[in-house]
Amino acid sequence: MTMQTVGRPTRPEDVQPLDTGFASLTGGRGLLQDEALIFERDGWGKTGVDLPAADATADDLGDLVRKSPIGLPGLSEPEAMRHYVRLSQKNHAIDLALYPLGSCTMKHNPRLNEKMARLAGFADLHPMAPLPTIQGALTLMDRLSHWLKTLTGMPAVALSPKAGAHGELCGLLAIRAAHEAKGDPRRRVLVPTSAHGTNPATAAFVGYSVTEIAQTDDGRVDLADLEAKLGPDVAAIMVTNPNTCGLFERDIIEIARLTHAAGAYFYCDGANFNAIVGRVRPGDLGVDAMHINLHKTFSTPHGGGGPGAGPVVLSEALAPFAPAPWVVHGPEGLTLVEETVEEAAQAFGRMSAFHGQMGMFVRAYAYMRSHGADGLRQVAEDAVLNANYIKARLSGVMTPAFPEGPCMHEALFDDSWLEGTGVTTLDFAKAMIDEGFHPMTMYFPLVVHGAMLIEPTETESKQELDRFCEALIALAQAAKAGDVDRFKGAPYLAPMRRLDETLAARKPRLTWKPEAGVAPAPLAAE
Repeated sequence: MTMQTVGRPTRPEDVQPLDTGFASLTGGRGLLQDEALIFERDGWGKTGVDLPAADATADDLGDLVRKSPIGLPGLSEPEAMRHYVRLSQKNHAIDLALYPLGSCTMKHNPRLNEKMARLAGFADLHPMAPLPTIQGALTLMDRLSHWLKTLTGMPAVALSPKAGAHGELCGLLAIRAAHEAKGDPRRRVLVPTSAHGTNPATAAFVGYSVTEIAQTDDGRVDLADLEAKLGPDVAAIMVTNPNTCGLFERDIIEIARLTHAAGAYFYCDGANFNAIVGRVRPGDLGVDAMHINLHKTFSTPHGGGGPGAGPVVLSEALAPFAPAPWVVHGPEGLTLVEETVEEAAQAFGRMSAFHGQMGMFVRAYAYMRSHGADGLRQVAEDAVLNANYIKARLSGVMTPAFPEGPCMHEALFDDSWLEGTGVTTLDFAKAMIDEGFHPMTMYFPLVVHGAMLIEPTETESKQELDRFCEALIALAQAAKAGDVDRFKGAPYLAPMRRLDETLAARKPRLTWKPEAGVAPAPLAAE
């Protein structure tokens, strides 16, 4: 007896295009429902909460008494819940599919970490709680510091910076304080052409002028150009390693030697530490300061503007200039050094009001303890393996920017394979959305024309990598076959079609206003 399948075809080659020639009457696509802005919903005259009548007047507010409606729609609890659930279904997420943004390390966030961060002793902690009542939290911060120092080979760490760029600021402020303490205020920072944009921006914010260092044809720092630009006015060099081209700076020890010989400090952008964690200790390479993105290497939540954490590890030369606060062991247990005391007289100040993001510390520490030293080493190995697998699979239809040798944690392609097709990097990325994938990082690093930077991370299985690669191979073949319409109007199947992104960036609409003649007018004055 032959079994017959019933239902929709599941193999990609059997699935027909979704363009049925008609639109639904509601704007929905099956279970993916259309959703208006919350201000456009009905119910201005109702509320989901019953409040007692006010027993006092607002006469004492004078001119501050509201003269117009508050401008908030009234929704019941089910309506509010459905609104935000429907919005969430329109977003891509790491819980839906591979998130291939290069140089961002969008890895899975283990639910165990989330559970630990929600423990009452951490989640309900007040930053001004008496020290004897927070010994558990201080112990976790102390142990997290130990892991970070051990993994990087650095003697000191500042936990308080709240993001990667905030960590850059911390490191450069420590460098500036160290130079000033020697009576040698320097005014220039060297930055490679492939650096993250935050590197030169942070240096300029601290007050330094920025000088670019050239890149070699194989995507690494040009040592000759570096040596020519080093001088007595150079305060530091800022190098990402592995760099933004997805390559390890093989001359990193010589870069450090040249930098130190010129009296400057070596700042390492730790954004890509995920590729070498457990394998290489930056302190052994001559690094003086490095921020660590906990959301990249140690799997704390990434995106949405925070909360983030960017601890900075410091060399012995810079350790005295670390910002307060930090955890110290005392006769009555652990305590926080909050003020500039004798042993911290050279500290440049504070990076934030309190100690940093406790929730991120808990998640990162849970991740470290779950993996152990051997597991973290495997993180780096698997991340590099996955990136090289993607590079190998896609090299037959796309052009690697640096084809010689393996890459590290991310595979970088240029757009030369698209020449003559009429399809651009942007077109290709938009078509990926129709296939259910978030686009990779595009047009970065700037040193590669039409760059497509793909980072799969170690948390993706071979099956998911194959699904991703097969989608990109099919799109590449369609582009080369002349199916330009598939790309120029993409995405066709997303909740929103292609937008004028330049106009949106230059003239963003950040507030909602009702259309003329549409009631109610919640913000109109009487």
